Amino acid sequence: MSFRLAAYAVCIEDGRVLLARHVSRRGESTWTLPGGGVEHAEDPFDAVVREVAEETGCDGVVERLLGVDSRVIPAAERAVPGGPEHQNVGVFYQVRIVGGELRPEPNGATAESVWTPFSDVLRLRRSSLVDVGLTLARTLPPTGHVAAVQVGGLIQH
Repeated sequence: MSFRLAAYAVCIEDGRVLLARHVSRRGESTWTLPGGGVEHAEDPFDAVVREVAEETGCDGVVERLLGVDSRVIPAAERAVPGGPEHQNVGVFYQVRIVGGELRPEPNGATAESVWTPFSDVLRLRRSSLVDVGLTLARTLPPTGHVAAVQVGGLIQH
């Protein structure tokens, strides 16, 4: 089984959420939250600020920890055929954008970042991370744990 520790930003402003359009090596687009892998010896708190800047061009300030999500993605559902099961542990933070300007990620997989009205999110081909992050932001569970998000339809791992 492969493993990844990642930090994700849930940026909400005026009934909109900041989403990043990730383009895979095969050219498929999926909307997700700004964020990504925590580097060795890096604090997830610092990683989320770095990832927001890298992927969106914006400066973010962490306002609070929303929670931690741990899920195992079965090998058959992985984007990479033939890969093993994968565990992703995501640390989700509420982040406020304080500066910068939206732009594509230079030399990266984020083609664009867009403030998206909540009403439009359900129609997007999106990562399950979007639903996890929005659920944590909406419910603010005291334990910081969100129930498993059903994956299917437009939602992708």
